[in-house]
Amino acid sequence: MPRTNGQIDAVDLLTQQHREVKDMFDRFENMTDRAKVSKKKLADEICNALIMHATIEEEIYYPATREASEETEDMVDEAVVEHASAKNLIAQILEMDPGDDLYDAKVKVLGELVEHHVEEEEKEMFPKTRQLKLDLVALGREMQARQQEIEASQ
Repeated sequence: MPRTNGQIDAVDLLTQQHREVKDMFDRFENMTDRAKVSKKKLADEICNALIMHATIEEEIYYPATREASEETEDMVDEAVVEHASAKNLIAQILEMDPGDDLYDAKVKVLGELVEHHVEEEEKEMFPKTRQLKLDLVALGREMQARQQEIEASQ
């Protein structure tokens, strides 16, 4: 993975976050119905991680990608629409309790939506981004700084 002076680039940072969220979804999937407190805690953790991830993508990564090439516009537009769907589900999940009807189903559907989104980013958008004339290390630094701000406010 391309790193400069021990710094992670933007694509590697986002890919790392994708892996972390997938691991959380996998852990959630393996929990029993009786683990309500643990389920709520993990689902909230997933939602907060996704909110942070979507924020740094929408504020920093997507605008830079869109600005660098007209070829990326449709990909970015689709990703933003996918984020809107995920945010809708996230808002619902954060308001719910694990005993509520459809709680597990909503977390599962959110996981499927995120999995689809991640696949498109990693197979289409990220390779395209690597071809563009972007300073991915500088972008990664900016994204990490914004991530720390968001995490400090959660």
